[in-house]
Amino acid sequence: MNNPYMTDRPVNEKEKLQWAEKSRIGAAAARLVQANDSIVIASGTTVLALAQHLRPRESLTVITSALNVALELARHKDIEILQLGGVVRKSSSSVVGPYSENIMKDFFCSTFFLGVDGIDLEFGLTTTNSMEAHLNRQMIAVSQKTVILADSTKFGKRGFGKICGLEEIDQVITDRGISDHIANSLESMGVEVTVV
Repeated sequence: MNNPYMTDRPVNEKEKLQWAEKSRIGAAAARLVQANDSIVIASGTTVLALAQHLRPRESLTVITSALNVALELARHKDIEILQLGGVVRKSSSSVVGPYSENIMKDFFCSTFFLGVDGIDLEFGLTTTNSMEAHLNRQMIAVSQKTVILADSTKFGKRGFGKICGLEEIDQVITDRGISDHIANSLESMGVEVTVV
């Protein structure tokens, strides 16, 4: 039997995996961002691709737990960045913990862009770190819409920390490697599937 569980890898290793797919997914996600929007961007290499493709029209406010996302966006004068604080996870270049979770409670945003380590039709969305999963749940709670950015290798996988069930997400942006079965199952649950 194949082990469905994901292991934690350093972000610089993960950046190289499925890079062309991640870049297309990031570009598609960037097109969802509106003028004068307030969004949340989680950590991970696919959401970093979103940050690399963002070209804000007018002003944009971004709340992020990811240090590399904040540094990428700092080049744009029209983006106001709220960098969350907390314990730094070196493997993901992001912060986790109660400090960042408490700060999130003070905001309400239009869209949360989330990268995950695993998407399982029964178990839901997961990441390799339970503290990150907890922060991601808080981010979902303060966002009007949750969009998952995941290349097709993430389907059928599970990480250690459960983020949420699939009923809590609105859209998945992925690549052509997604199976028809999984795409149809997600759509039957009311999740919009965008294939790039």
